[in-house]
Amino acid sequence: MTTEIPSPAAAPAPKKTPAVQVVGVGGAGLQAVALMAQAGLSDLTFAGVHTDARLLAVSPLPRKLLLGASLTRGLGAGGDPDMARAAAEAEAAALRELCAGADLLLVVAGLGKGTGSGAAPVLARLARENGALVLALAALPFDFEGRRRQQQAEQALQQLKKAADAVICLPNQKVAGMMDENTTLVETFKFTNEMLVNGVRGLWRLVTRDGLVKADFADLCHVVRGRQAESCFATAEAMGENRAREVVEQVLASPMLDSGRLLAGADAVLVSLAGGADLKQKEVNQVMEQINRLCENADLIVGAAVDAEFAGRLSLTLVAARRSHPETAPADEAPPAPAEPVPPASEFPTGEAALGADASVPARSLQRYVPPPPDLTPEMAERLLNRQAGAGSRRKKGAGLRQEMLPLEVVSKGRFAKSEPTIHRGEDLDTPTYIRRGVALN
Repeated sequence: MTTEIPSPAAAPAPKKTPAVQVVGVGGAGLQAVALMAQAGLSDLTFAGVHTDARLLAVSPLPRKLLLGASLTRGLGAGGDPDMARAAAEAEAAALRELCAGADLLLVVAGLGKGTGSGAAPVLARLARENGALVLALAALPFDFEGRRRQQQAEQALQQLKKAADAVICLPNQKVAGMMDENTTLVETFKFTNEMLVNGVRGLWRLVTRDGLVKADFADLCHVVRGRQAESCFATAEAMGENRAREVVEQVLASPMLDSGRLLAGADAVLVSLAGGADLKQKEVNQVMEQINRLCENADLIVGAAVDAEFAGRLSLTLVAARRSHPETAPADEAPPAPAEPVPPASEFPTGEAALGADASVPARSLQRYVPPPPDLTPEMAERLLNRQAGAGSRRKKGAGLRQEMLPLEVVSKGRFAKSEPTIHRGEDLDTPTYIRRGVALN
């Protein structure tokens, strides 16, 4: 008799950490992602793509891809989004390989110039086709950069919304409004890049760290995947006794949330809190009470984690998204109205039937209306004939040109027969100008 020995239970498979990749597109994207790579964010991979070979060469990013070398010769897109788009499409296979294996792809770009505006939507589309969740972080131009860049940025933003799961905008002009007017331009750009770095750090913590109250990559997918609309996110940290109130105030003051107004229109919000072992239930309640008041109709997902790195600190990361509704779609994207069939010419009424007393006659029946010739006094007719004869005598002999009556169809004015003529300075404006002025028609 043999005794069956039960096989040991299979060990649970280790939890897979989502693969997060950050790709900078264009000059602004390269600068921002280079700062992120230096911020000590582990488990993230960084890459950059550009049409400018020189800027790629000086970038410290470990993975780089030159777009459209045969089109631009590595000299950049010259501020032309169409050129950059063509360059990106030409490198579609290389872009697919660059983002292969990513669960979450963050596309970082500045909109308004060439490469960022033209290539970022192409990269976002290809990454989504590869199965990645695609978030685009787009910096919008300053007002001083001119109307042309503003328009190009707006067009690129619409294309990026179609290509990515969600687009998060950083309006540089609003960021500049938060700073002193004597702040240097270098410091302003550094501050905007630091805001992007802090935002990516908050998303990184969200998708890679476990928490007491669960909120992870799957929740992020639930909030933003497939919405193809402009979303928003912000992150902040605070210390001290009033840190619960202060951290919410900092988040709401972020230009990414437009002073909190964007939360009112959100239909899904993800909130991630992180603190040390001293994180209190009362503080979590205080934070969530304030956020609930701002987005009470949204689908709210909350996560809270205790991390020794946050001893004495409270960190808040917030992601809000809204679905792109058909009624809010841009006018140029609305489906064209079906063309009304036009009946053959034989079905159009003519003569009295075209202008009868029945007001229900469609406007298109007026297309066959031919105005009647004006009533001329004998003096006007003689003067007109004399001028035509004089004009004919000045022509070259043998030209064979003479004025003839056009075979116009004469119809009644119908309901307008008793209308008062339009008289201006003694002239009837209903009479064609060439007759009133005696101009010969050649």
